[in-house]
Amino acid sequence: MKTTSLGHCTLTEDQIKQAAESDYMNTEQLDFFKHQLLLLHESTEARIQEAKSQMASPPELNDDSDRASWEEECSTSLRILDREQKLLSKIRQSLERIRSGTYGYCLESDEPIGIPRLLARPTAEYCAEVKARMEYREQSYRD
Repeated sequence: MKTTSLGHCTLTEDQIKQAAESDYMNTEQLDFFKHQLLLLHESTEARIQEAKSQMASPPELNDDSDRASWEEECSTSLRILDREQKLLSKIRQSLERIRSGTYGYCLESDEPIGIPRLLARPTAEYCAEVKARMEYREQSYRD
């Protein structure tokens, strides 16, 4: 185990990967993912604040080209802010699932999402099979 900067003892990523299936979403694993989600929440909020600060203090815009570049940067920043806000919501939902005891299990099938998938995307709500079906359906409707 290692001690984190938040003062919690958690498993390492390697320990989680090597854990027995019977250990899936035990207290230590939930603590690990809670810590990961809190760090992700903190860094996401910092990125949001940084983007807002940059947009709030525009540089000196002396010509139309500078103004157009600034407007394009702001447009990109707004898209990023929107995506980051959605991520914050997903992080909060994941933390709530940890509190309710449903974290790590697919919202549709109740099957385990799996450690590798949660390590790659700690806000995952669906197991890979269900997510693939959902994406296939979305793709089918688009075409």
